[in-house]
Formats: sequence, C-alpha cells, structure tokens
Amino acid sequence: MKNIKKIVKKSGSSFFWSMRLLSTPKRNAMYTIYAFFRHLDDIVDGEEDVGKKIDLLNAWRAELNNIYDKKVPTTDIGRKIYKNCMRFKLPKSEFIKMLDSLSMDLPNPMQAPSLAEFNKYCRGVAGVPGNLTLRIFGCNDETIIENLATSLGRALQITNILRDVKEDALLNRIYIPSEFLDKAGISSRDPEVVLVDKNLMVAREELARMAENDYKKAFAEIKKLPQKTTRQIRLIASVYKRYFDIMQKRGWEVISPKPVIGKFSKLCLLLRAFMGK
Repeated sequence: MKNIKKIVKKSGSSFFWSMRLLSTPKRNAMYTIYAFFRHLDDIVDGEEDVGKKIDLLNAWRAELNNIYDKKVPTTDIGRKIYKNCMRFKLPKSEFIKMLDSLSMDLPNPMQAPSLAEFNKYCRGVAGVPGNLTLRIFGCNDETIIENLATSLGRALQITNILRDVKEDALLNRIYIPSEFLDKAGISSRDPEVVLVDKNLMVAREELARMAENDYKKAFAEIKKLPQKTTRQIRLIASVYKRYFDIMQKRGWEVISPKPVIGKFSKLCLLLRAFMGK
C-alpha cells in the first residue's frame, strides 16, 4: 500500500487530505482507485508511441478480466484493486467506461467532439470516479449514484477543460463540443487556431452554463445523502466550484493564468464541508 499512498500524496491535491479521516478499508480503497486512474492518465499523456498506449490500455482490459474472474492479477495496482476494492462490489462496467473514454483520445487527440461524444467522455473520465466513490462511501441508491456521478463528474471535467484550454491546445487537443464552437461562429477545429479566435469566449460561456447547471444538480443530490457519506464529496465539489467561480467572475475571455485557491481558503472549504454547509 505504501507505493499507492505515495502516488496519491504526490499529487498534492486536497483529495489526499480529505480521505485521511475515512476508515482504513475505505481509505485504502479510495487511494487504490485514485492511483489506478492516475496511472491511466499517465499512460494517455505519456511519451510512449500511440500504438504502445493503446496496447497498455487494452492490457488493462485483460487485467480487469483477471480481477473480476478471480484469477491472479499481473500488476501491483491490479492486486491492490482486488485486495482493497472488491469488498465494495464495484461494477466492472464502470472501469470499462473509464477505459473507453480515455481511448477516445487515441490514436488522435480529441478535437471538438460532438456533444454526445463529449458527454460520454465526461461520464467516463470524471463520472466513473464519482460512481465508485459513492459506492465505497456506502451509498446504495442507484438513482442517486448515477445522477450525482453524471452531474458532478461533468461539472468537474468542464471546470478542468475551461481552466486548461491553453495547455490542451498546445497538446493539439480541444475538448469544447463542436456545437458550441459552431454557435460561437468558430469554423476551425485546429486547437491553436481556436485558442486565439476572438469568439472563443462565447464557446467557453456555453460550456460554463452547462457546468453551472450541473453544479446545481450535484449539490441538490448531495443533500439527499447522509452528511457522513458526503463530506469528502462535498469538499471536492466545493473546491472545484471555487475554481469555477474565480474564472466566472473574471470573465471567460481570460484564459490565463490558471485560478489559484490559497491554503486558508481550502481550509475554510474543508471545515464547511465537514460541518455540512
């Protein structure tokens, strides 16, 4: 477990500290799935050639078969998933959704997906962690799990996309849906051309409206759950909403610098989350 914990702590995120008060089984499960998803991100964003990346993701499909068919996992993270996570009855289909969504960035970087593709991508890369987290925390209401994972997952992912639009463009990616670019009068799909288009603000505003609506839905769903079940989720949602609000306040024509939240502000959000506010 030491290496898994190191991966999580190294991220420097509020996630690590928000999980410290969980019971040991839940904390180990959360650290494990977080490390797994970080590992998958590193594959997609790494320097391996595209063919190797596809092979590595496919190898994880085989490893999931090992885990769920009660065979011997071949990787350290696979063994940790089997040991720490299976007691929570996590659906294999959710892990597959994650792999399917990450595969949408291969062999070519994603560039202006359709809205349907965008929603599928968000549900996989951000909704899956939420879905699995709720199960580990003890939620067993399938409707709440799906509604909250979908709305909060998409809100968090949109916040990342709005924050990282410049960085993504330099990596030849543009995650803003093609329908929003069309509405803004942007015909190019070249990320670096889109980045400097004067109408990019309009497309970002459209995406922000979607996120704002999703945050409202997510916080409404959170209120339906016991406070103990949602403390960590409320904290993560509140931190991301603060980043979103900073960008919203300064205007969507502003691309950089990235928004920053000070340590004191994060502490205040932590206290509010644990008091159920």
